[in-house]
Amino acid sequence: MRILLSNDDGYFAPGLSCLAEQLATVAEVVVVAPERDRSGASNSLTLNRPLNLRRAANGFYYVDGTPTDCVHLAVTGMLETQPDMVISGINSGANMGDDTIYSGTVAAATEGFLLGIPSIAVSLAGKNQAHYATAAQVVVELVLQFQQRTHTHPWLLNVNVPDIPYAQLQGKAVTRLGKRHKAEPVVKGTNPHGETVYWVGAAGKEQDAGEGTDFHAIAQQRVSITPLQIDLTQYSQLDAVRGWMASDI
Repeated sequence: MRILLSNDDGYFAPGLSCLAEQLATVAEVVVVAPERDRSGASNSLTLNRPLNLRRAANGFYYVDGTPTDCVHLAVTGMLETQPDMVISGINSGANMGDDTIYSGTVAAATEGFLLGIPSIAVSLAGKNQAHYATAAQVVVELVLQFQQRTHTHPWLLNVNVPDIPYAQLQGKAVTRLGKRHKAEPVVKGTNPHGETVYWVGAAGKEQDAGEGTDFHAIAQQRVSITPLQIDLTQYSQLDAVRGWMASDI
């Protein structure tokens, strides 16, 4: 089995190394990741300049672009054979609820999915990031399950793993995305040159974190597995918008 592994924290990230090492025990792994931390890059593509692909001493490839660039470059130009799966992670921190819109980790997996490849984004949900091995073991289990039982259509799975020892996990749960309150305001400051600068504020607290959500699963020390889709159409509003457009001004 051939796996393309990427992330958004950069090719030097500990979560990437941990996952690559574990996946290598069950599959052929090629790593193509950003040259630096590109957290929050979402699904952006670099279109205004060429991309450079280099290889690090540990064998990982890195690209001077976004997570989406890495997967797109690898699948459509670098690799001679299409991978059986694209995996992105292990991200340092959770990607739940509204986070998935901004996440470069999820974006790398999304690009694989858009290219017709089953894809998984995996994140370690915690502030200390002490148990990457736990998340890596969960991913290996999912890969082995995929090897034994494939699906007729590619899936895009967003996986969040509690930052605890593997033995303390309380199982896995198939979940829906929760929702956060709106983000905190930007933080205004001054740089050493006396210029006003702004830091993007922290993500909002959980708003919809009830049973069945990714937030709830993590709170119960369970692995959260959320199938994602790309169609952003708000189908329930189609008739309302048609009526609005047809009304007299």
